[in-house]
Amino acid sequence: MSISKSKIDQACRVAEEFTKLYYESTDKRRHLISRLYLDTGILTWNGNGLTGNERIQKFYIELPSSDHTISTLDAQPIFDGAVNNQLSFLIQVSGTVKYQDKPPKSFQQSFVITAQGDKWKIVTDCFRLQEPLTSTDKN
Repeated sequence: MSISKSKIDQACRVAEEFTKLYYESTDKRRHLISRLYLDTGILTWNGNGLTGNERIQKFYIELPSSDHTISTLDAQPIFDGAVNNQLSFLIQVSGTVKYQDKPPKSFQQSFVITAQGDKWKIVTDCFRLQEPLTSTDKN
């Protein structure tokens, strides 16, 4: 059940390459974002869920233009038995995002990506703006 150091190192390298591509696509090439998701990919964006790479692309195209800045990036391999021996990684990102003329906001994002041939595809993607709870949220 142990995960080798080489797999951990690979997860870190892949995470750096993948997140660079992902955020460049999100900020500059949204019309291509569906290529990064499995056909059955899942996005949870601030508590709102979508399934399917075409629906996810449509959602991103409708968002205001964005500029992401990454502060932290972590990655780890997922134990082979949990993913039927399919090479998969968990990636966690935090940073700031600026939408059009709004002030920057902090965000956190987690991905599970899996190898599909020589490409990495997003299985699940969970994005959350980091905003303080309001008094109605505390109930």
